[in-house]
Formats: sequence, structure tokens, C-alpha cells
Amino acid sequence: MKNNKGIALIATFFVICILLIFLGAFLSTDINQSVTSDIFRRRTKAFYLAESGLDQAITWLRSQPSPPVGNHTDPWGGIQNLGGGTYSVTITDLGIIAGSGSVRRYQVTSTGSFRNLNRSVSSYIQVDNYSRYLWFTDREVFNGTTVWFWTQDHLNGPTQTNGHFNIMGNPIFESQARSVDTYIRFFNNGNNINLSQTTNPPYDSPDFQQGMFFGVTPTTMPNRAQALRNAAAAGGLSLTGNSTVVLLSDGTMNVTNPGREWTNHNMALPANGTLFVNSGNLTISGTLSGRLTVGANQNVIIPNNILYADDPRTNPDSTDVLGIIAEEDVILTSGAPSDLEIDACIMAMGTSFYMQNWWIGPPKGTLTVFGGIIQDERGPVGTFNSSTGQKVSGYSKDYEYDQRLLGSPPPFMPTTGDYVVLSWEEN
Repeated sequence: MKNNKGIALIATFFVICILLIFLGAFLSTDINQSVTSDIFRRRTKAFYLAESGLDQAITWLRSQPSPPVGNHTDPWGGIQNLGGGTYSVTITDLGIIAGSGSVRRYQVTSTGSFRNLNRSVSSYIQVDNYSRYLWFTDREVFNGTTVWFWTQDHLNGPTQTNGHFNIMGNPIFESQARSVDTYIRFFNNGNNINLSQTTNPPYDSPDFQQGMFFGVTPTTMPNRAQALRNAAAAGGLSLTGNSTVVLLSDGTMNVTNPGREWTNHNMALPANGTLFVNSGNLTISGTLSGRLTVGANQNVIIPNNILYADDPRTNPDSTDVLGIIAEEDVILTSGAPSDLEIDACIMAMGTSFYMQNWWIGPPKGTLTVFGGIIQDERGPVGTFNSSTGQKVSGYSKDYEYDQRLLGSPPPFMPTTGDYVVLSWEEN
């Protein structure tokens, strides 16, 4: 009997020990989980504080009358307190992007701190300019007449209109499409439809592969290429009167200008990559080797292909880049080739980029633009039969964005007055 009691006591002792071990393990796990949860919470808050610093930096940059020069640390008055923690920001001025002439870039580093735990994030931010767009219009009309995207149109790059898009059939938009208005006008039913309410409008089905965004902030188009004018006069080539430029693949160009008594005058590209024509039109074609922006205070006329000597679609290291700016219109001649290619960022400040006699058949082939088109009013480059959807005159459109233009715009392209974030990472 005594032995049985001893065995029972020993068993009870072992059970109690096991229970104590499990209790200790449970308490240890609970404490570890609590510590881990607290660290996660502090890390999360520190991260959000760091992101708040980046937002504050962009807000501060936008509030300055011009892109600030030099480095700045917490320029709004020291380390900021927020939500029980703090953030501190350093804005490093990286200077003007080489070859751009006017686009300044910054590195912004922000450190958030919450209860002795720090996290740091950084981003590269630069002055925004119009070469960031594949397609930009102030209005999707031409002389008061609606201009349509239609089935044979294909756009591969960021698009924005300060109005609304007009859609017939099934055009393809591979990148984000943005509209200041809150609706799209569809051809076949004539209604203004908000795609947030219906994604299958009757008869017309545009393919917005990266989404359609309504009610975005408008961007004001400039009407004068002042930076380009100044640069051409100061170290580029400034001409007066109607002029013709033929670009050559050896890095030179042939220039015709009666005022200077030049006829196919061969010369190197201007040292600062700028050419501007005052009191006249500029006619341009050929193959570019180098960096160049050309402009005219009247029209820029394109009679033939404009290509890059070193095509960046096959050689990512190509540095060939072209900007074309007209303070009036950019005009494709009716005698241009059936299949026409323009490698450039094109900007028509006065009215439009359009084809001469665009309403007259027979139809041509495809207009390929590798770069971007920015214009006040959307210009037509052809027509289609509203009953059959078949092309009647002019070109189908194949517009592809040159991704290099965001980080390396053509010389002295106009800026938007805003800033764009190029990249983001946690340090």
C-alpha cells in the first residue's frame, strides 16, 4: 500500500513537471509572439513615417517657384513629429540630366523613426516634361470636329487627354489611359459612358490593358518653346525664314536656308543639340545620329521618314533621340510614303499633328511613331467608313512609346511644372 502511494506521488510529481514545462513553453511562446508583434508594429509605423517624408518632399518641391538648386535637409523646418514618431528627409540635387538642357533630377532619402526603430526609403524624382507621354492632347477634337480612336489604332505607352476619349470599335491601349473628364464617348451608341459603371459598352470595346483612369488632374499646354528658342540662340542653330533640314546617318545634316544662302549646306549637329526657325516653317526628314531638338515658330513639315541611325528597339544602348516642336502645327505631307515612320517626340503647341488632305483617298498604310505625340487639339491622319469601319483615307496608327524619353528627354523639351517619381526602394 505504501509502495502504491509512493508510485502515485512520483507520477503526480512528473505530471506537474510536464505541465510546468508546457506552461513555460507557452509563456515563452506568448512572450516571443508579443515581442515579434511589437517589432512588426514599430517597423510598420517607421516605414509609413518614411513614406510620409517622401510625400512631404514632393509637396515641398512643388511649392517652390522653380526647381531648387543644391541639397536640402528637412527644408520645412527640421525633423517632423507624426503619429508618435518622426521622419527626416534629405533632398540631394543631382543636377541637370546630361543632354536634356533643362530637366533637373533629385535623390530623396527619408528615414522614419518609431520607438527606437528606424526604416529608410529613397526615390529618384525629376522635373516632369512632356516627353513622358506617348499621347497627350488638350482636346480630342480638330476645329470643333470629334476625332476618333478606331479598331486599327494601337498605342503602346502612357496617354492622357484634358478632355475625354472618343472610341469607335476596338482600339488597343497597352499602357494607362488617363482622362480629365469622367466619361468616354462611344461612336456606335453616341452615349457618354463611365467605364466604372460598365465595362462592355454596346458595339465598341476598347482594350485598356493597364486601366482607364477618369477625373485626373489636367496639365496645361504651353504655347511657346521659350527654352528651345533661347538655347538655339545661345549655342545652337537659329535660322530665319523657311528652312529645310535633311538628317544624315553620319551625325551631320544638310541645311537649306535662303537667308544664309545655304542649299544643302552640310554641317555637324549643333553643339547643344538645338535648332530653331524664326519667321518660317521647318521641313525635316532623314536619319538622325545624335541628340537633337528642332522647332519653328510656325509649322514643322514632315515629307518623309525620320529614323534613328542606331535603333534603340534593337540596341538598348542607343543615344539617338529627337524632339520636334512646332509653335503652330506639325504636318505630314500628302506625298509622304504609304508606310511612314517617325522616330521622335513630337509637340504641336498651336493646334495639331495631322496629315495634309487627310480626308482624300485612297487609303495609305500605317503611320508608325516611335516616341510620342503631344498636341493642343487632336489632329486627324485619316478617315474611316462609319458604316463598315473600313479605312477610307490616310493612315492607320501604330504608336509606340520610347521608354528612354522618361529618363533621358530630348534637349530643352518643355516641362510641365510638376515632378515625376522615377523609382522607389527601401534602403
